[in-house]
Amino acid sequence: MLSVSEEVREAVERRRPVVALESTIIAHGLPRPQNLQVALELEELVRREGAVPATIAVVDGQARAGLDKEQLERIAAGEGIRKLGHRDLALAVAAGASGATTVSATALLAARAGIRIFATGGLGGVHRQWTADQDESADLRLLARTSIAVVCAGVKSILDVPATLQRLETLGVAVAGYGTDRFPGFYLTDSGHPVDWTLRSPDDVAAVLRAQDLLGGPDSALVVANPVDVSQQLDPGLHARVLAEALRECDKRGISGQAVTPFLLDYLVRRTDGASLSANLAAVRGNVRLAARIAVSWSAP
Repeated sequence: MLSVSEEVREAVERRRPVVALESTIIAHGLPRPQNLQVALELEELVRREGAVPATIAVVDGQARAGLDKEQLERIAAGEGIRKLGHRDLALAVAAGASGATTVSATALLAARAGIRIFATGGLGGVHRQWTADQDESADLRLLARTSIAVVCAGVKSILDVPATLQRLETLGVAVAGYGTDRFPGFYLTDSGHPVDWTLRSPDDVAAVLRAQDLLGGPDSALVVANPVDVSQQLDPGLHARVLAEALRECDKRGISGQAVTPFLLDYLVRRTDGASLSANLAAVRGNVRLAARIAVSWSAP
């Protein structure tokens, strides 16, 4: 049920560096036609660092690791493209549907394809109203049982960051800051919360992955939290003010469940005049570059 492109398959078999990329940002995270341009740019960033990109999606009921340009264009067009978490994969395949994969679905399919390194923007996590609705991203439990390194800019700052960190600890998912002892806040360099471990080079990350394999035990992910550069982050004061407005508006409109995250993200883009989107893209680019460098180190003899 998983089709791996010839380029990706050969790279995995020969232990060459490969980086998995999610497709949700292409179909649902960016405006058109910028989304296709960014998708192609991210793949090119991986190649410049000496690795092979493997964008993951479901096309006409076929889960794919490694898309050609035509398939990328279909995902970017957005017509009939569903948003697929790992729970949706079997349904999409059976129905012959097409969809963009979220963090959880991408991590699952990447691991099945033999890919160890995955770059994304920010993870999902525990929502701010968890005590009322127990809304938690499926990303967390999936990462708790999948051997993959996820390079991200922390969790989305619209979430409950300390609760998410606690949940990751409970689930046994290792978290390390890259070049920092602070957990990044997606749009923000610092979420205001510490991390217990700091890794300072791609070789450091690769060493952790090798140690995971040698130690054995239950499969679980390594979260490499890579902060967006201070010069490219969203202004913290603006972020706090607009997010507070967005949360109040959310309550006022009675928005809940899965509708909360897209509403808040869209609100931030509109009320920051696109500054949040710029910070998002800066974070994603930085994560993709770092993931490719880690993949090169991981693949070294």
